[in-house]
Amino acid sequence: MASLYTFSQETLIGLRKFRFGTGRVSTMQAVIYTIDKESYEIKREDEDQIIDSLESLIEELPDNTPRYIVLSYPMKAEDGRLKSPLVLLYWIPPTSGQESRMLYAGAVEQFREKAGVSKLIKVEDEDDIEDIPSEL
Repeated sequence: MASLYTFSQETLIGLRKFRFGTGRVSTMQAVIYTIDKESYEIKREDEDQIIDSLESLIEELPDNTPRYIVLSYPMKAEDGRLKSPLVLLYWIPPTSGQESRMLYAGAVEQFREKAGVSKLIKVEDEDDIEDIPSEL
């Protein structure tokens, strides 16, 4: 079945590099993805930006438009090993319009598969983002 949404080769390579590169870092890293409303291409919002704190992530998210965030959040396992789960945050603020909500809802599972994430967390406000460490 053909999909409405597309990913450039550059986006897919970037996702793969991020996924494999975050396993070797000891700090949180996140990248934000958006959907182009004209072409339905899912791409990074800012090619050069890697966000390194939850506070910075909150500042970068738009107040009324959904986004996808691929997040690597390193933490110590019970046995002392460092693990970095890769999760997809689905930012969907209550003030986003119905058209935007539908656009992002239609692609969330496809993006999750392409990103190779283990978990999907829906976030609707800043408090949800601050609660992420406890959800992991």
